[in-house]
Amino acid sequence: METTSSDVIAPTDKDRECETLDPRVEALVTELIGRVADKWTMILLEVFEEHGQLRFTQVARHVPDISQKMLTQTLRRMERDGMITRHVHAVVPPRVDYALTPLGSSLSEAFCGVWMWAAANLERVEHAREAFDAR
Repeated sequence: METTSSDVIAPTDKDRECETLDPRVEALVTELIGRVADKWTMILLEVFEEHGQLRFTQVARHVPDISQKMLTQTLRRMERDGMITRHVHAVVPPRVDYALTPLGSSLSEAFCGVWMWAAANLERVEHAREAFDAR
């Protein structure tokens, strides 16, 4: 599938606006994309958005394919970035709850657009892949 002139999109004012952003914003975006683009962070954002506050074992039940080590690491990164809170209750046995912060919820909302785009363009992407693979 070759690119035709109808496939090329001209830059918009929004594109130009993004090009003039503060370099610190660009660095943060690059870092966050690297962090949240991993499948676990996006999945965990969705889990917390759907289920609210959860204990570690409850989170693990909602994401059965994740190892305990990876879940712990991902939760820590999300907590460090302000996406979730971690509340330790002073009880025996220890109890820890995790919950989405407003910052995490706003990121989850932003990624909702990615899910909507994927749903709207699934057939086009599949067609493009089939055409490419047929070459």
